[in-house]
Amino acid sequence: MGEFELIRRHFQRPGVALPGNVPLGIGDDCALLQPAPGFQLAVSTDMLVESRHFFPDVAPQALGHKVLAVNLSDLAAMGARPLGFTLALALPAADEAWLTAFAQGLFALADAHACPLVGGDTTRGPLNICITVLGEVRAGQALRRDAARAGDDLYLSGRTGEARLALELLLGTGWAIAHTPPDALPRLRARLERPVPRLALGQALAGLTHAAIDLSDGLAGDLGHILQASGVGAELALAELPLAPDLQALPEAQRLDCLLNGGDDYELLFSAPPDARAAIEAAARTSQTPVHRVGRIRAEPGLRVLNAAGQPVAFSTRGFDHFK
Repeated sequence: MGEFELIRRHFQRPGVALPGNVPLGIGDDCALLQPAPGFQLAVSTDMLVESRHFFPDVAPQALGHKVLAVNLSDLAAMGARPLGFTLALALPAADEAWLTAFAQGLFALADAHACPLVGGDTTRGPLNICITVLGEVRAGQALRRDAARAGDDLYLSGRTGEARLALELLLGTGWAIAHTPPDALPRLRARLERPVPRLALGQALAGLTHAAIDLSDGLAGDLGHILQASGVGAELALAELPLAPDLQALPEAQRLDCLLNGGDDYELLFSAPPDARAAIEAAARTSQTPVHRVGRIRAEPGLRVLNAAGQPVAFSTRGFDHFK
């Protein structure tokens, strides 16, 4: 199977109509997309490399889901609606069964969010998948990292730590194996390999919140990006962080590390003024997404993590870094 046959067989979808905001998709030198009047184009790119971002034995259908989900999560963090995406794919070989399953996972998520594949490239090489996603957000309503203000409430969608625990189990880490229920790995691995992009919540928050980010590299580290960009500090209340049942039996230090430094959660962390609480609760209901108020933004720089008694807890920030 050659390159163009591979594309035709697995990634062109002649029976699937493109939405009206995509006048031209796969098949020409460029795709053509048309944001609605009064909207800005939101663009994000993520590259996933075998053995760096995913295990070689990952199910190809789950991988197809995740490579698009992590990009859609970036759109969610900006309050944007998807328009379409491109796919650049390096493959060691044109494996028919692998490609079929990968495309199934990819297009199931794409179709669920009306986000068509509009172009890309394929080549032979070590397994490497790069997606660029394009979306639209009303001008002036994008959720940016640099807009947090002292006095804001700090919110978290969903919960953190399960993907990190899955990673430790797959790596055979002793403390994870010793303190995790034997039947936990399948559900934890689903959190690692099939994240849910919070698009409905992000779009509902546009115009309500001040700053937002999606959690790819750890709660504390990604919150640090907001604090640095906005020139503010924050307090996180440990007692308010939702705790997954599978993390409850972990030793305190490892539990805290999973909650604060675990990556691959792809939840939304955002700040909003206190007078927006009712509107935030309504956005959570409308989007059917659990949202928790977990702290506040303060003027003093730095991040403080507080225990149930309101006392600071010592912790280390170890957000994921591709070159460390």
